[in-house]
Amino acid sequence: MSVVGVSPMSTSHETIEVARQHLAEAYQDGGHPEKTATFYSCWSQDDNYDQHLNPKLYRGPEIAAQAVADFFPSSKKADVRILDVAAGTGFVAENLRNMGFKHIDALDPSEGMLERARQKRLYDHHVCSYLDSNKLPILNDTYDCAVTSGGMGEGHIPYNGLDQLIRVVKPGGLVCIVMREEYLNHSQYKDLLEPHMSRLEKEGYWQLVSRAVVEKYCFDLNGIVYKFKVLSGQNKTE
Repeated sequence: MSVVGVSPMSTSHETIEVARQHLAEAYQDGGHPEKTATFYSCWSQDDNYDQHLNPKLYRGPEIAAQAVADFFPSSKKADVRILDVAAGTGFVAENLRNMGFKHIDALDPSEGMLERARQKRLYDHHVCSYLDSNKLPILNDTYDCAVTSGGMGEGHIPYNGLDQLIRVVKPGGLVCIVMREEYLNHSQYKDLLEPHMSRLEKEGYWQLVSRAVVEKYCFDLNGIVYKFKVLSGQNKTE
């Protein structure tokens, strides 16, 4: 099944340079979530975001969707409820739907991005909210999976925002995080993100299924894919 709104696949020098410049601004050191959300709303206008970060330049959404597909049996895909975190204009959802998933909700703090996603009709619901240490406007154990590609980085999701994903995903469900490998050494995550992931595992909130480095996640940069299985509801974070 094909999905409307598939991005043009330009890999011209101009497209690459513009995309690199925009990403550098979006993920700049010391970035603030509110400023980042506003920046993305501007970038999404007139389909610029989709043109700049097309599938030949940004493979993260395909990688994330495949990681989710590998976790769930094919016979269950049509029933799986997925929260696409930092959904943007719907890149991950496009890939998920092409792989047979049907029930996907979008979470993103950028209203401009979500408006683009609405036009594509990829999602059942659109939630305009930041993912941080505050409680999401979503009930416990709502989803079978939460997935993000590109949502982690400076000025984006803080490391302790992962606690909320555990809360909204059912026991036995999947939290899948796909991000640039180099961001592990940036100020927002250095000596914080992976230690926090490990603490959550030690305290019984989730279990690491896999941690894999992938090539050419975005441009020529490596990505890293985390898959965590959420554990018993009795240990849910507040």
